[in-house]
Amino acid sequence: MKTSRLLAALVAVPLAGTVVGGAPAYAEPDPDLTVQSVEIDAKTVGVRGVAIAHVPVKVRAGFANRPESSKVTLNVFLERTGGSGPLNTIVSTDLRRTAGTIKDGTWTGTLNIVSTAGGVFKVSKVYTSWWVEPGAAWEPTPVANGPSVTIDGGHYPKVTATVTPKVVPVGQQYSIRWAVTDNFTGKPFSGISITADVDRECGPDRTTLVKTNTAGIYTATYQATDASRANCFEVYADPYATSGLHFKVPRLAGVSAVPSRTSAKVGTLVPVNGSVTGPPVGCKANLQRLYGASQWRTVGTANIRTSGRFTLTAQPAYRGKIPYRVLMPSCLNYVAASSKPFTITGV
Repeated sequence: MKTSRLLAALVAVPLAGTVVGGAPAYAEPDPDLTVQSVEIDAKTVGVRGVAIAHVPVKVRAGFANRPESSKVTLNVFLERTGGSGPLNTIVSTDLRRTAGTIKDGTWTGTLNIVSTAGGVFKVSKVYTSWWVEPGAAWEPTPVANGPSVTIDGGHYPKVTATVTPKVVPVGQQYSIRWAVTDNFTGKPFSGISITADVDRECGPDRTTLVKTNTAGIYTATYQATDASRANCFEVYADPYATSGLHFKVPRLAGVSAVPSRTSAKVGTLVPVNGSVTGPPVGCKANLQRLYGASQWRTVGTANIRTSGRFTLTAQPAYRGKIPYRVLMPSCLNYVAASSKPFTITGV
């Protein structure tokens, strides 16, 4: 859908961890699009909390070699040039042609301005809904000397998340308590429309909007398989997220390891086979030997394969029972986890 392609064109998304998007962008702007001018019907805008200021936008533009069509829309991008805040890019709603022709027309619509965009923003480019080909969109067309707007933002919505359990064992469901509060006062924002989902499913095209309760909270339960993807929670102002979080929950994998032999001559190489649930592909599995009463030291390392399995090699260094274990150090969104200790007797 159009919104997914537009989100893919965003160069800065105010959310931690991911860029929301759909089709990939083409390597260059649409060569047929010429942008003559962009006008924003405000030089300064004040907005607080979850309020939205609706500012009219007008673009004079044309497509040199395209057939007449009333369905072609434009979107104006503004980038931060001054001040600071959670949001660094804002985008207009779909602008529709209200005068002229496809070759020389006027597109008008609205720029929705929110409190997370405090500072100075300048028009930087214009995006077109024309396809390059199925599955690929043009890069936005740069705009030279675009107008600026100064936004007096404040008391913007701050999103926090509490995961239960704090570390999610592989194969277990979990819940996230999302909270939206005033970043300055800490007071909750109740009854606001948000999306809470996983991975690329956030966005107005793909989910049903839900609302926070009177305490500014929305709690969602997730399936065990969702822990392998990014959880997302977003507050929207058409067509972009104004604040939110994207993150993967901390996971606890199960590690098992079994030596091919429980006794071997001193110096003999003994394969140790095992597996890690998840699996955390590409992470390391460390074979550790116990020194003294409590000091585990790494004596070998292997990569965890796509199957979740690994193979290590132990080598008894002396006669007697030698304790070993396999440790997977913290990696990706997995916390450190180890197998049960086992022994190989050197003879």
